Amino acid sequence: MTADALDSAIKSPSTDIYSYGSYIAGENIYSGKWVHVLDPRSLLDDSFASLTLKRRLDSGELSLHDLDGDAVIGRVAVADDDAVAASLSCAAAAAREWRSAPLSLRIDDFLERMHSLLTENAENIEHLLTLEGHPRDLAKWEISGMLNSCRVESRDYFREQLWREFSVDGRRHIVRRQPDGVVCLNPPANAPMTSALMGGLILAAGNAVVIRAPRSGPLGVMYAVNNLLGPTLAEVGAPAGVLNAVCGDPGPLLKAWLDSPHVDDIMYFGSSKNGIAFERRCVEAGKKPILELAGNDTVVVWKDADPEYAAQALIEGFYGSGQLCMIPNQVIAHPEIAEELLERLVAAAGTLRTGYPDESGVLLSPVLRNDGFYACLRDATDKGATVLTGGRGLAVDGTEDPAGFFLEPTVIRVDGLDRSRELDAVRHETFFPLLPVVVPEPTDDRKLLDAIIDFVNSNLYGLRNSVWASDPEVIDQLLANVVNGGLLKINESHISFAAALPSHGGTGLTGGVYGEANYPTLRTTHIQGVAISDGRTPPKYR
Repeated sequence: MTADALDSAIKSPSTDIYSYGSYIAGENIYSGKWVHVLDPRSLLDDSFASLTLKRRLDSGELSLHDLDGDAVIGRVAVADDDAVAASLSCAAAAAREWRSAPLSLRIDDFLERMHSLLTENAENIEHLLTLEGHPRDLAKWEISGMLNSCRVESRDYFREQLWREFSVDGRRHIVRRQPDGVVCLNPPANAPMTSALMGGLILAAGNAVVIRAPRSGPLGVMYAVNNLLGPTLAEVGAPAGVLNAVCGDPGPLLKAWLDSPHVDDIMYFGSSKNGIAFERRCVEAGKKPILELAGNDTVVVWKDADPEYAAQALIEGFYGSGQLCMIPNQVIAHPEIAEELLERLVAAAGTLRTGYPDESGVLLSPVLRNDGFYACLRDATDKGATVLTGGRGLAVDGTEDPAGFFLEPTVIRVDGLDRSRELDAVRHETFFPLLPVVVPEPTDDRKLLDAIIDFVNSNLYGLRNSVWASDPEVIDQLLANVVNGGLLKINESHISFAAALPSHGGTGLTGGVYGEANYPTLRTTHIQGVAISDGRTPPKYR
């Protein structure tokens, strides 16, 4: 990629590589210590040489002036302690001004302009996402999610939830949500740019935001801040310090956020184990934890479902090689449809191919650690599961390679609902392309439906669930009784986004003790009741 493909990124005066500093109150601050970002093609072609090059650049052993070729696509300054402290103090000062901005500006003007800017820059955003290693087709999907969160239907819902007013006996009664203040956002390493753009929804609530750019993938975050969120805020007249971003390791930055009197909320993306532990630290420090952790989504396929449509939805479980939190992770197939469904699913899985992320039609991503995949697959087969397809390592060209970066989409059959959770592949999120299809023992449909509902609700996780069925009574039973999760999809794509509906969030090990559907605009606010009289009558307490 050429340097000018980074659009209006800030150019370092000493090199021809475009660079981002810490983004503090609208300015880029350079520390002199850098994290370098390499083209994913070079990493896939020669990982050892590429990682060695990156390590030598990051340590300062090599300079960009010493390089030939275009393996390095950008760099981001590592924030020092002064930059971290400044980001928090600037956010706190700006939050006091921004919270008083009218809803019409924060919700309508800001989010409408964000929608326009995302649309205008869709090609650049797509390109940046491929540089993060996201397959191009998945990048388009991620962009659709951003756009849906800013659509008029979403804006109408946010406005309605943030301010409801009633006239009661001549008085004004208001139920409103007030911004929490300073919200710190810790995006995940697998989707830093799109998660950072959630900052826009947090800003719309009237909060100030500080975003951590992960050292493993900082460029997209800084692009989003400098080229999308920042310009939109400037257009609507927001105070400069309302948006800040710093690059650094999670440990020191999370500690700084927990220790700071300026910080009110922390949105944390990560594993369930680490996230639940971090939730306790937040509560102890008096911060609101908003968790986006693992998913282990269930898809129910009833006997009257269209097996072809259901299979098309199920292969979404292999997108990104299973390294997405909101994809199908396990399937419960009615015994009467199981054979046909599995046949179609295996055929569909065989159509997915490996390749470089910037190639069209590629939906599989590299898996950096495949030992967990083989251990999980071995656990499943040891406990009676049958491998129907997959189970091999692949090179970038799709040929078999046990040491390859890719894993073949793998479908396993698990017979029996009652003991299926003895398998790690069913009980926990796997985060690689391994999809277990559980086939319950044949029994009366009423009993089977009750058992399936209990199974879904007893999932330790709870992000998304989806159902494929035609019988209205079956759909109504599932709709009324599935309480687990932040989103329920019926006869739809499991991963699609929809305006006014949440994209993230859930219960259990997905969202922690306070878990629910995650609307960042609402989760980073608190309910406040207001009563207003004209002051011309004496107070009445009853």
